[in-house]
Amino acid sequence: MFAILSTQGRRELRTPQPEHRVIDKDYLSMLACPDTRQPLEEATGEQLKALNQRISLGTVTNKGGTSVKEPIEAGLVRKDGKALYPIVDRIPVLLVDESIPL
Repeated sequence: MFAILSTQGRRELRTPQPEHRVIDKDYLSMLACPDTRQPLEEATGEQLKALNQRISLGTVTNKGGTSVKEPIEAGLVRKDGKALYPIVDRIPVLLVDESIPL
């Protein structure tokens, strides 16, 4: 999980340690993209950082057309790398309209 720290009025995201998985790997192996049925994998710190930079600029909308305003702490990325499904409170939100195009 990401920790949001306040440093001199700035918000900063701290990247999780690689050994800390949000989703159990056996559970993850059973999940698939509800749209394309492609396998999913946990988003890397680099993917989340790039996405959160775009979110901070106000340029991100999910597939359903809703603007994404809060940073994404964790997510599952489709095998082709074109969509991310957010993980909220350790629960993957596998709804097509909630996916975020990458």
